Parts: sequence; structure tokens; C-alpha cells
Amino acid sequence: MIDPFHLEAYGKTTVNYNRDVEIFPVLEAMFKSIYGESPYKSPTDMGVNMAGYCIYDDEACCEASKQEIIRRWYAVACSVRQGLSEPSELRKIELIMNSLDIGAKDRPVVAAALARAEDTGAPAMAIELPDGRIITGKTSSLLGAASACLMNALKALAGIDKKLPLIAPGVIQPIQHLKVEHLGNHNPRLHTDELLIALSICAVTNPMAELAVHQLASLRGCEAHSTVILSHVDSDLFKKLGVNITFEPKYQAKKLYHR
Repeated sequence: MIDPFHLEAYGKTTVNYNRDVEIFPVLEAMFKSIYGESPYKSPTDMGVNMAGYCIYDDEACCEASKQEIIRRWYAVACSVRQGLSEPSELRKIELIMNSLDIGAKDRPVVAAALARAEDTGAPAMAIELPDGRIITGKTSSLLGAASACLMNALKALAGIDKKLPLIAPGVIQPIQHLKVEHLGNHNPRLHTDELLIALSICAVTNPMAELAVHQLASLRGCEAHSTVILSHVDSDLFKKLGVNITFEPKYQAKKLYHR
């Protein structure tokens, strides 16, 4: 409906939600009761349309928006692969991407992860650090690609040699034994949460491990990409760390359920 408060205050015709228009007098009265005056002249003054006035670097916002569109494409592509979304949802995002001339090529971690996977013949992952460096991780007998990439990223941020082991084998082996022999897991490789627990244990006696743990906060806002859909454990951990992670819409194994 027409926002009568905005029309009266500014002489401009705008449209707003009827519920916002109806409740505005109550809100205005609350502001006047608390502050003595209301900072808003109308419901339109409080709308999301005002967010644009906060932008001081339009180029940065445009680039961030494009990256978000690409991330959403990957999210929906994985959702379609899992049978949780319709292909039509993916096509809508693809139309937007085509209009902006953007794609996977504009997400550097995608190419890095795919190249690493091709070299090793196994799932891989890449993460872009705040300084622009791209760190990759491969699948090994001890660590999955996500865990390896996380470890390599922490080492790079801490300035630790990539080849220097931070977790003693004596710590990893009991965890693997527990997973396979007692918890019924077929995959002995450490998930990211298990890796961080093991790293934290080693940090008690290893200053280098402690230095690596302290770098976790530096991962917030970083971009990452996995060549396979990660388990909920791994994907949830990266979300908790504030890492913007995407996946290729495929599973590591051809099993009915992804454990």
C-alpha cells in the first residue's frame, strides 16, 4: 500500500507493507517516549532500501555479490544432487550468472581444488587465505582432503614448514582404532573436528602445534572449495570457523548414504 507517512514527510509516493504502515504510529510513539523524538519519518525510512546508503565501496560490494551468487549456485547444485531441490532452481541462478558473465572461473579455489584432484586422482580441497595465497590438501591414509587442507592452511598462516608434522602418530593411531574397531566406521581418516582435537592435545607439549591452533580465527571470511560433497561434520565445522565453503555436486563414493 502507499506509505502515507512518507508522502506527508517528503512529498514522494512510495509503497510499503500494510503491517509496517499500520504499526508505525506505535513505533513512533515508543521512540518519542524513549528518546524524545523519532529518527524515522516513515516506515520506508526503515526499509531494506536504505541499506544502499551504507555502501562506501561499490566495487567491493559488487564483487562480493558475484561471489555469493556463485556460492549459491554450488549450494543448489549439491541440493539437487541430494534430491532436496528442483533443477529449475539451478536454472534460475544460471540465468543470473549468464547475465553477469560469471562462473566457476571467477572462484579461484575451484580451479585449484580441481587441479589438485586431477594430479592425485583422489578428492582434494583448496582454501584461499586472507593474503591471497591458495593452499590445497589431498586425500591420504591419515587425513581426508578437508582435514589436510585445514592443517596446511594453519601451517601456512603460522609460518610453519608444510612438511613438519604437528600431530604425533601416537595420537592419531588411537583415534583411528576407536573409529574403526569400536564405532563401526569404515574410513579411518580423521575428520576436521577430530584433527583439531588431536592438534589441541599435541599443543599442550608442542609449541608449534599451539601456534597453529591460534591461527583458526584467521580463517574467518576465507573462501574454500572441495571436489566432493563433504560430510555434515566437516561442512559444519568450516561454517563454525566462518569459512565460505562450496562443493562439487558429487560424492566421494557411490553409496546410498553419505556417512
